[in-house]
Amino acid sequence: MTGKTEAERTRLGYVLGPHGVKGGVKVFVLGDQRQFAGLDRVYVEKRGWLRVRRAEMLAPGVVLHLAGVTTPEGAGDLRGLNVFAADDELPVPEDGVYYYHELRGLTLSNAAGEVLAEVTDVLDGGHQDLLVVRRASDQGEAFVPLQAPYVVVNLDGKRRPLSLTLTEDAPGGLLDLSEAEEGGRAE
Repeated sequence: MTGKTEAERTRLGYVLGPHGVKGGVKVFVLGDQRQFAGLDRVYVEKRGWLRVRRAEMLAPGVVLHLAGVTTPEGAGDLRGLNVFAADDELPVPEDGVYYYHELRGLTLSNAAGEVLAEVTDVLDGGHQDLLVVRRASDQGEAFVPLQAPYVVVNLDGKRRPLSLTLTEDAPGGLLDLSEAEEGGRAE
C-alpha cells in the first residue's frame, strides 16, 4: 500500500512545528481533527509514510507522535510539510459530514437536473468550504460555497456523496466569472 497516488490521498493539514521534548509535531488540521482518530500511518510530504505512534487531540489541531521522530529538532525539520492519509484508511464520518476527496469529481447540477459544472477541488474557506468547479459551458472555474440550503449533497445507497445540486434558492451568478477574474484578463 505504499504506492498510493496523490489522487488516493487526502490532505489532512500541515505541520506547524514541534510540540514537547519527545518529538511530537503540532498539526494544523483542515476540517475535523477526528479524521486522525485511529490512523495507523500518515504520509508526510518529502518523508513518505510514517507510523503514528499516538495522536493527541489538541483543539484546534492535533499532536502526532510519529515513528522515527523523537526529538524537537527532528519535529522541527517537518515544519510546513503537508500531512496526508490514504483515503481508504480514513474513519467513516458521521452522517452529513464528507471528506473533500468524496466531493472531487462530482457533478453540480441545477434543480432541473442540467449539469452545470464538475467539482475539481474543495477548499477550506474558514467559516465554510468552497467548491472549486469547472463550468460545463466554457470550462472556466468558479467558487461555490458548500452551504445549505443552496447546495444539496445527493447520496448513494451507502449514504456517501453521489452528486451535488444547486437549488433554486441559490443566489444568482454563483457560476459567473468574478469581477476580479474579468479585470485580470489580458485583452
